[in-house]
Amino acid sequence: MGTPAIMPVTATRIPTGSGLLLSGTETSPIGAHATRTTAPSLHATRRASGSADADALLAQLAVSALIEEARLTPKPALVDQRGSGAHRDLDLDIMLRSAHALEPTFTALARAARHSVPSVTLRAELAQIGRAGEREMMEATGGSNAHRGAIWIVGLLVAGAALAQRDAQATANHASDSSHSTSEGNSHARAPAATRVAHAVKVCKLAAQIACFPDRFASVADSNGERARQRYQVGGARHEAQDGFPHVMAIGLPALLAARANGVNEESSRLDALLTIMTSLDDTCLLHRAGLPGLHAGQQGARRVLELGGSACVAGRAALYELDRALLVLNASPGGAADLLAATLFIDKLVHDSTGGSQSSWKI
Repeated sequence: MGTPAIMPVTATRIPTGSGLLLSGTETSPIGAHATRTTAPSLHATRRASGSADADALLAQLAVSALIEEARLTPKPALVDQRGSGAHRDLDLDIMLRSAHALEPTFTALARAARHSVPSVTLRAELAQIGRAGEREMMEATGGSNAHRGAIWIVGLLVAGAALAQRDAQATANHASDSSHSTSEGNSHARAPAATRVAHAVKVCKLAAQIACFPDRFASVADSNGERARQRYQVGGARHEAQDGFPHVMAIGLPALLAARANGVNEESSRLDALLTIMTSLDDTCLLHRAGLPGLHAGQQGARRVLELGGSACVAGRAALYELDRALLVLNASPGGAADLLAATLFIDKLVHDSTGGSQSSWKI
């Protein structure tokens, strides 16, 4: 299915910070948690004493992406600042505890990848780290599965980013002393958009190479998503990664950047990116919880919001309310799309912080 375009908003816009949520109640400004400065800049990596600092910074970017996805409000039937959505065992506090608990896991993933190459050996090592991270997450959340899918999706991108950084450093080490003596931060700040796109593509490509190797120790159908993937014969998170994260690079990021370029506020830009991902993703979370009716309700409802101008306008926001209610009736939530939005935010932050420039200035 092709990527639906975000329609130019001609309807009445909802003002930034209006506080309108799906429940229709007033709350704190909806943009209050949409800051893009919560994560430390990767420019610090170039002043760091070694790769351990770079690994920690990648982990902090990943955790920041998970936190900002969780706080994004209003999302259809997902945990956000309003409540638990369709998840009886989750709330925002649990999601935040889970995200913070995964920081050591993301650090370990980056460290393992930085000192290796895409291979069956690295794949097995990352899988072992990921499973240990799942146990830490479950302990932090009291047994709730808050981010299992994100450990795979975002964790692979963290590993790909560590490999890309290592390769970039090796290239820099071969540069002449004269060219290397110029301020590297200023050089990156002038990096053209094509360079930023190439960086993002390389991260996803390296992550995909890792994903294509088998996990020799994985149990058969050991997750709800895997069982849904087999039952409905869809790609799922595994194929998303092996294909190079198309819902990030070809769908989520273009939607996010297009919304920003059209003057949409950051909160609604992220919501529109989520909805655009939903329109074409065979979300195994929706399939597991509500079967094909749930998947179709999610895809069609998301498409309608975008056709009406997106979440920033009154008509689009009303359609978002309707989508939320429809999915709650089905007890379904687009958890797979939420994981891919977190991955989109991670790549957006990574490219901005590692190549310079504003987040609205690079295009795909």
